Amino acid sequence: MDRGKLFRQLHQGPEILLMPNPWDPGTTRFLASLGFKALATSSAGFAFSRALPDGGVTFDVMMQHCRDLVAATDLPISGDLEKGKGDSADSAGETIFAAEAAGLAGCSIEDFSGDPDKPIYDFDHAVERVYAAAEAARALKSDFVFTARAENFLHGRADLDDTIKRLQAFERAGADVLFAPGISDLESIRTICAAVSKPVSVLAPASLSVSALKSAGVRRVSLGPRLTTAAFTAIRDAAREVLDKGTFEFSKTGVTFGELQKLYAQDADKDI
Repeated sequence: MDRGKLFRQLHQGPEILLMPNPWDPGTTRFLASLGFKALATSSAGFAFSRALPDGGVTFDVMMQHCRDLVAATDLPISGDLEKGKGDSADSAGETIFAAEAAGLAGCSIEDFSGDPDKPIYDFDHAVERVYAAAEAARALKSDFVFTARAENFLHGRADLDDTIKRLQAFERAGADVLFAPGISDLESIRTICAAVSKPVSVLAPASLSVSALKSAGVRRVSLGPRLTTAAFTAIRDAAREVLDKGTFEFSKTGVTFGELQKLYAQDADKDI
């Protein structure tokens, strides 16, 4: 089945789409083996794996990363492409064409400019970018799920009214999925879901459950950098045990060498 078409259908089923974020081909295959139905890249996860800050990866390098992950699984993958190829509306459209060429089933584009003095694009410009991206997505021969992100809450602008205004405008401009990461209280999430008709995605809040998010109207949950930071936490804790206690108790539990060897050996014929 066309991965874009399947990805769209997964937003329309009876259950919330749980979408974890691998950061390399190995974690892509590992998460796919656990039973998830779709995956997404993580700009932060990939950047941290290269000893760079989030936002420190160039667009061309990010697109090669997306191609590597797409080659590692048959599951639909959505690309976390930050602000895309550039600041202009035209560059937003070009981002969609590049994402489709990389084999992605969808992607997200933010209204975060990357400028610390003016981190969020002006409203009209943000909407123009979404419109251009949506037009590009509709021009593709294959199905493609475009997610528009309102980044206020991740960048010091905890303005729910403005966030909803942006999401509503993004919906009118043609976005398929609406996403306002950084909002973690259930009432605000419920308010957003009630304010739009397109599927709403959220960044998994630590204090809420899948069932609570479903009751609020959420259709998709992304883990963003959560698994990456969990992996770094496990490494830190194991290293601290070795350095501080001189013991290796951490190696008694968790995924074994044999499990990983078996998983990757059975897929060794696949070219990544």
